[in-house]
Amino acid sequence: MSETQYDTCVIGAGPAGLAVARALAERELPYTHIERHSGPGGLWDIENPGSPMYASAHFISSKTLSGFGGYPMPDHFPDYPSHRQILSYLTSFAEAYRLRERTEFGTEVRSVEKSPDGTWTVTRADGRESVHRQVVMCTGAQWHPNVPDLPGDFTGEIRHTVTYRGSDELRGKRVLVVGAGNSGLDIACDAARSADRAVISMRRGYWFIPKHLFGRPVDTIAAGGPHLPMWLEQRLFGALLRFINGDPRRLGLQKPDHKLFEAHPAVNSMLIYHLQHGDVTARPGIARTEGRTVHFTDGSSDDFDLILLATGYIHKVPAAQQYFGDEQHPDLYLSSFSREHVGLFGVGFVETNSGAYQLFDAQAQLIASFIQDARCGLPTAERFARMIRNDRPDLSGGLKFVDSPRHTGYVDNDAFVRYLNKVAAGMGWRTEGLRPRVTSVRWEAVTP
Repeated sequence: MSETQYDTCVIGAGPAGLAVARALAERELPYTHIERHSGPGGLWDIENPGSPMYASAHFISSKTLSGFGGYPMPDHFPDYPSHRQILSYLTSFAEAYRLRERTEFGTEVRSVEKSPDGTWTVTRADGRESVHRQVVMCTGAQWHPNVPDLPGDFTGEIRHTVTYRGSDELRGKRVLVVGAGNSGLDIACDAARSADRAVISMRRGYWFIPKHLFGRPVDTIAAGGPHLPMWLEQRLFGALLRFINGDPRRLGLQKPDHKLFEAHPAVNSMLIYHLQHGDVTARPGIARTEGRTVHFTDGSSDDFDLILLATGYIHKVPAAQQYFGDEQHPDLYLSSFSREHVGLFGVGFVETNSGAYQLFDAQAQLIASFIQDARCGLPTAERFARMIRNDRPDLSGGLKFVDSPRHTGYVDNDAFVRYLNKVAAGMGWRTEGLRPRVTSVRWEAVTP
């Protein structure tokens, strides 16, 4: 039996879902919140089945620029918080804004179906249904691993890093990490300290950005410094990185085949250190495998017991995939609004070169403002609906991103934020919503 509510259904209580729930609650808009796990936090709870989290994981954006609007990360956090601290922050956020008590935890959504009248039927795993005017999918972008086929027949163990939890798994093994995403770099550094042999394979050269420069988190320098034309910023910061890191080929790395900022930033201070000390060996892409031997494209080869694929994730939305289309990058206006299906939204699928939480927050505020105006029948709602269908802004910030699946639909953070603010101002909306003063929750009380 269906329960008709005609409210907004928010699916997922990770950082994106929490941002959306707060934005709706601030405007006193009715909503239903559903989360399959037992508490808030999503993938940041390492105990959640299928979470890609691992023991050494830390944020790659600093605490200063990573908190939700009106709710900064606490001063006692380090510059780059651990996954446990991020979970405590998200838990505290949910408590502070009374989001936990309004969430159906331990409830998995089986399907989301569009009805002829334009409403949406959400069916839970136990068969219960509810009907809603809008649905916001906040199910996360790092639950479904991208697992490429390796050429040849490797007889050792092959795993995606989604299954990796800690360095004890690497002891006594010859380990090859494939991929230079930030988790791949972290895990290669774990292998440097724990494995019998550690090698990282990268198909291309990357710019490696240290987490600190001049004693400060690197992103705070970029955010607080003078705003230069992109070509000049690339030239100046690129020269600085070459001065700090030297010629990458000296360490077995390839020279970057793209300009700085034209690929997702590799923010890591330790890989260069371990390469300099011989704890990790860098190799190019894999040509073929044969037994326990991996042959690389430069003609070298080595034997391994374990290959860990740090090859990223696909943006599946299993409960509503037919409405989101491309699994790699759903075609959403401002990475949030379905162009084809009225009342369908997604938050958490943006790929950008900066911290995500403030973007999630801005997207959530935009969605909530749109829903509020639509409920009130205001002309701004119809005007924005036309923009959803027709507006295709260039959000590259003048960058020519590398040709790879991850960078399909990639946006430059500064360009994205500027455009969000421009759109919101044009509608008379605020991306910074109401910010009630929070005094009822202490951090120590919610640290897991």
